[in-house]
Amino acid sequence: MKTLLLDCDGVLADTELYGHFPAFNYAFEEAGLPFRWELDEYRELVLIGGGKERIRQYFERHPEYRTGLTEADLDGLVARLHETKTQKYIETIESGKIPGRPGVRRLVDQATADGWTVAMASTSAVSSVKAVVNAVLTPNSIDGIFAGDSVKAKKPAPDIYLAAVSALRADPQQTVVIEDSNPGATAAFNAGLRHLVTVSALTRDAAFPHASLVVTSLGEPNEEPASVLAGPAELLHGSVVTMQTLEGILESA
Repeated sequence: MKTLLLDCDGVLADTELYGHFPAFNYAFEEAGLPFRWELDEYRELVLIGGGKERIRQYFERHPEYRTGLTEADLDGLVARLHETKTQKYIETIESGKIPGRPGVRRLVDQATADGWTVAMASTSAVSSVKAVVNAVLTPNSIDGIFAGDSVKAKKPAPDIYLAAVSALRADPQQTVVIEDSNPGATAAFNAGLRHLVTVSALTRDAAFPHASLVVTSLGEPNEEPASVLAGPAELLHGSVVTMQTLEGILESA
């Protein structure tokens, strides 16, 4: 059985920039905290897998904002901030303000029709991933969601992909991952999985040395063609990523 594993944020939709980033700042404002994240700083924080981990890392970088807080206090604050942020993020997704990225629904539908197992593998909260899946993909096109705190170590650790492969009983040699970030691509590589990268607004300047193919998007026929940034251009068909592309990636090893 062939398997397609997809990251969520930046792959299904450009949610990091237009969803998570403003939702974090909303949570900080609601909590009465004296700071907001700037976009340049968020570009660095995006390299950290997991929302709670990003918040905690920010407090580690800025100890002036945690003065007087014990570790238990900080744990509680991080959890509350993340809960508020997640609720705001889901509201944004359910409002329909963030469209799906070009080609993702088409490719998932094609993979399902061809008998592939299709699942999500993300460091975001399960509820956040479900919201994006419901907003972007055809109903019942996903065979599983592996996300959030279901594994001990988040991307770039390979844990989430190893867990997905194990639970789905997938053959690693017959599995393709679609990612958008360096931590995600590194996680796929460390799990021994071939991967394709579709760069997003926050990752278009990143390097992906182990990717089989790096593209601007998955592309939509006659609407938005995909461009190859790295890898064999012949893997694209009609200027879009197709099932032939995925088959070509599997055959290229």
